Amino acid sequence: MGRKPNDSESTSNTSLILLLVVLSSCALVYLFLSVFLTPSREYYIQLEPELLEEDAVAGEDNGACCRGIENMELWGNAVKWGSDFKFNSSEECCKACKAMCSGNDGPCLCDSWVFCGNREACGSKFGECWLKKQKDTLAPQRQDLGQKVSWTSGFIFGKGEGIVGLETEYGTLHIKLFPDCAPHSVTYILELLTLRHCAGCQFYRAESRGHSWDSEGNHIKNAPLGPPFALIQGKLEPQGITFNKIPTEVCPIIRRGSVAWIGSGPEFFISLANHQEWKNAYTVFGSVLPEDMEIAEKIAQLPTTPDVWNNINVTVLKKPVPLSIQRIKKSNGDLNGM
Repeated sequence: MGRKPNDSESTSNTSLILLLVVLSSCALVYLFLSVFLTPSREYYIQLEPELLEEDAVAGEDNGACCRGIENMELWGNAVKWGSDFKFNSSEECCKACKAMCSGNDGPCLCDSWVFCGNREACGSKFGECWLKKQKDTLAPQRQDLGQKVSWTSGFIFGKGEGIVGLETEYGTLHIKLFPDCAPHSVTYILELLTLRHCAGCQFYRAESRGHSWDSEGNHIKNAPLGPPFALIQGKLEPQGITFNKIPTEVCPIIRRGSVAWIGSGPEFFISLANHQEWKNAYTVFGSVLPEDMEIAEKIAQLPTTPDVWNNINVTVLKKPVPLSIQRIKKSNGDLNGM
């Protein structure tokens, strides 16, 4: 995985490796050799194939995420008044909103929540849980933001909602966002929707499933875990826009279709396979709709050239694929199935 290396990173990593070789015991050297260093100094451990089955569901969230953004207050029409609706934690407030967004017979009655959890700052409002309904789920109204704000807020996408498109010349990848698991990440994506362009956003690395994963993304027993690593990698940072690092959020196991940041962004990847061996190393903020994975596979088959990033063999697209982000209306055909 990782970002494109630069000269300073290569020099730094070389010095670090030499230092480890000198100071480490034989046991530590063995451990080091089992780890793939990346340009961003992240790593994943290469597990033996027989261990993958045991870890197949480890770390998977199964819809249990309920996270918000501290020091932010969302506005909107109240469907539950916090003065009469109190909880002990923001998670409970979030779950109360989710309970009003779990049906299959219409839109969510609640798509955002606001909780006051700082006992000292909230005073008599401590524990208040306001459940709200936004006019536009892809543009939630923000009342205030900053350290002076004692509220924690989060938002939820219901069936057929919270889907954005990564448009490329090979087709549009429809992505279902996960705001309850990665609210900071999704907030950034929603901010990109407000821009008039995404110049500089592109896919630049492409690696097929090779002979290690089947068409459903399942690892083939005794096959190597890469390279190739079954992914397409790109960057979501429009030119002229200052990018602020995104904090690490919920990191479930990487599945086929998972969309995740590399480190704190803005580089990201879409996985073409189930990567249990990567454990919980990357923040997953969305998933490509199954019917669009053929587009990702198409990009992975484009002409590439080999490269080496900190001793890792990668394949880089000969011609990067530009992309843009677009709003997707929930009335778009089969998207209502999400």
